[in-house]
Amino acid sequence: MKMMILAAGLVLCCGVSARAEDWGTISGQVVVTGDIPAPVLLHAKGAPVKDPAVCAAMDTFKDDLIIDADSKGLANVFIYLPKAPKSIHPDLKKPAPAVVIFDQKGCMFTPHAMVVLAGQTVEVVSSDSIAHNTHTYPLKNQAMNVLIAPSTPAGKGMMVDYKIGESLPLKVACDFHPWMQAYWMVVDHPYAAVTDKDGKFSIPNLPVGEHEFRVWHERKGYLERKYSVKVLKGDNPLKPVEVKIADLKGDGK
Repeated sequence: MKMMILAAGLVLCCGVSARAEDWGTISGQVVVTGDIPAPVLLHAKGAPVKDPAVCAAMDTFKDDLIIDADSKGLANVFIYLPKAPKSIHPDLKKPAPAVVIFDQKGCMFTPHAMVVLAGQTVEVVSSDSIAHNTHTYPLKNQAMNVLIAPSTPAGKGMMVDYKIGESLPLKVACDFHPWMQAYWMVVDHPYAAVTDKDGKFSIPNLPVGEHEFRVWHERKGYLERKYSVKVLKGDNPLKPVEVKIADLKGDGK
């Protein structure tokens, strides 16, 4: 799928120079075109799944394709630079927060998709009263497969530090409950985002100039390998990125 991005009303061009002190913020939205499917039931309340008192306490829906019915925004799309730019804004060199929480509620991971910035620690906790395991599948970092005890609160969870940036989002799974999957995008710089429930995203304080992002969703894989953006000083609202519903029918994992 080919996408042309316009920033602040200017067409992409070549040979843009930028002063190191000039920074810009991009904001946009990923929307789906075509007939939006209804949420898919994963298992109904009381279904005979493992640990049904917790895992089937209510109707549970699949979380690999979440589209807002009103805006048609697509959640859980990663937008990221494949490598760090030459300049990084001083305010972003130390990530905030220092620790990000990865929870398990009702036998589903939350958040389903998250960005892990350079210098951040992931704390794996569990709001469930049953045991889970957290099994990561990185390409470059060391894999992890650990037991998470029932009702593990923040401050008592498993700390995970991945210092090497990944080229793709890495899958996280629970081997006890095989429907549980999530994705982390580990980057060694601060220029990455994941779309919210309305398909919106923002990446602040990029160095002015031309950048090529990657756009990835678990149902397709790459939606765009070279998402070209010309960043100007200040705010840069982008045209919505349109994704055909047919492009999300596959499995890009």
